[in-house]
Amino acid sequence: MPLRPTPIATLLSLAFVQVASAEAPSLNTVQVTATRQAMRANEVLADISVIEREEIEQAGSSTLTELLSRQPGIEMTSSGSYGATSSILMRGTSKGHTLVLVDGIRVGSASSGEMAAWSRLPLNQIDRIEILRGPASSLYGSDAIGGVIQIFTRRGNGPIKFNAEVGAGTYDTQTESFGFSGGQDGWHYAANVGHSQTRGFNSTTPRSGGYNRDRDSFSNTNFSGSLGYTFAKGHEAGASYYFSDGDSGYDSSTDKTAIWRNQLAISTLSTYLKNAITQNWTSTLRLGQSVDETRAMKNGALDSLFKTVQRQYTWQHDFKLPVGNALFALERLDQSVTGTGKYPIEERTIDSLLLGWNGQIGGHHLQVNARNDNSSQFGDKTTGAIAYGYQLTQHWRANAGLGTAFKAPSFSDLYYPLTSGRQGNPNLKPESSINQEAAIQYDNGRHRASLTLFQNRVADLISWSGLNTPINIGEAKIQGATLSYEGKIADYDLSASYSHVDPRDRAMHRLLARRAQNYGSASIGKQLGAWEWRLELQAQGQRFDTDANTRKLAGYALTNVYAAYRFERDWSVFARVNNMFDRNYETAADFTTPGLNAFIGVRYAPK
Repeated sequence: MPLRPTPIATLLSLAFVQVASAEAPSLNTVQVTATRQAMRANEVLADISVIEREEIEQAGSSTLTELLSRQPGIEMTSSGSYGATSSILMRGTSKGHTLVLVDGIRVGSASSGEMAAWSRLPLNQIDRIEILRGPASSLYGSDAIGGVIQIFTRRGNGPIKFNAEVGAGTYDTQTESFGFSGGQDGWHYAANVGHSQTRGFNSTTPRSGGYNRDRDSFSNTNFSGSLGYTFAKGHEAGASYYFSDGDSGYDSSTDKTAIWRNQLAISTLSTYLKNAITQNWTSTLRLGQSVDETRAMKNGALDSLFKTVQRQYTWQHDFKLPVGNALFALERLDQSVTGTGKYPIEERTIDSLLLGWNGQIGGHHLQVNARNDNSSQFGDKTTGAIAYGYQLTQHWRANAGLGTAFKAPSFSDLYYPLTSGRQGNPNLKPESSINQEAAIQYDNGRHRASLTLFQNRVADLISWSGLNTPINIGEAKIQGATLSYEGKIADYDLSASYSHVDPRDRAMHRLLARRAQNYGSASIGKQLGAWEWRLELQAQGQRFDTDANTRKLAGYALTNVYAAYRFERDWSVFARVNNMFDRNYETAADFTTPGLNAFIGVRYAPK
């Protein structure tokens, strides 16, 4: 699998050579997504990233998908102005192959089978993001063929703290957010509210069939809150709620003269009860619900409605064993869809059983997971994963893993109402995959570097391409490598990643749509007393817009810069410029992207 040298790859090669410098405080944090148990990041065998609140604050007015696209192994596409439909492509898999969780609750549309509400997850509500690359159905069930992205909203502890932020920028953008958090006498609490609006820009190019010269605006109102109480050591109960409602303009080829608006709201509600049954056994019962509701409005009147409700019930048991940790979990997922198009079946249930173990024996690390999902639609689906790591030296470790995953057909895939000759296929089988990977990692606390090689075969792909009824087609073979580094050299904070991916339809030997074979990013930043700055570079190679490989999208490179000045202990003024050289590029054919844009704001954030 040849890797073409690029400036980013060269930088990473140099980083591998320099990581043997002096020790410093650890970069590692505790994560839960890769194992469903709290575990230090440097002990995890999977390919993961963690985005902390500090990096989120540096993103300024960037969208969540823009922030994610700067992470290793992730690409994004967007269908126009702010608030438009966006997609995340992880490790060359499709937009429906990444599972999204908010505070442990699955979100997305069961009608379309994908997460379309990325723009309704504003950064002001997010405390941290955990990214798990690679198959994870053995932990989370359907959809996790490419990986999992888990978003954690803000939580509270310690004395009460208030936070606030206001800002303005290009495209008549304005944002405001306010919140508070804290905890005492066993209680912890948090609440945050935010609002943003922008006039945006025209979503389509003149080549588009739906071209309309108007600016496609976007407004969003969001809220999150949590409350918990520890009533005895090891015993805790709590609840959290998240809501975001956005209204965005878009262009439609069905009527170019009409005013089209997309009103999309998502919400999650989660309650939990955590009990330490014994010193080595913890039980966690979680009940949650998510709602995804999309209304297409034409000239102020309802044109179409799609609503998904997902109710999730989980009872997980964690055991500390003489060697390692084990988990046993029962899960139930109830999904229902309603809308203007009537499906013959509008509900389904999935009952799941999950087993797992991870541990260390000397220099040997091991993780094993198995899961069975029993669906009222497609019957049983069993997935598993095994990963092994060996500590070569104090700082070097080699890992290898094998895992399977699947994606259930969406309600539209199965039962789409007969419209203009298009109809779903109730005989579709789930997509399934098997992934192999190997990695070498270096971590000395000050520097963390890794090289991961992977090969993912996805069978029974569901395709509507050129068809009035979807079918299961052959197999896609996705192989590639991701090289990444983060650390500190001479008081400069550095990070970089480079990915080479070859995602192909095995039967036609064509590249899968909108995936570049080469892409990456790099950043450098520094703290200078009260001043802070960060420079970012992001590059993506050429792609094809369709699976037929008939239309090519040019590669592009973007440069972003961030700066902040702390003029009081808890007060700072910050500014960010994205696409500072005003590059013209497309992530999807005939849909525009932001040009040079700037944002400036004031933030109050006690540490």
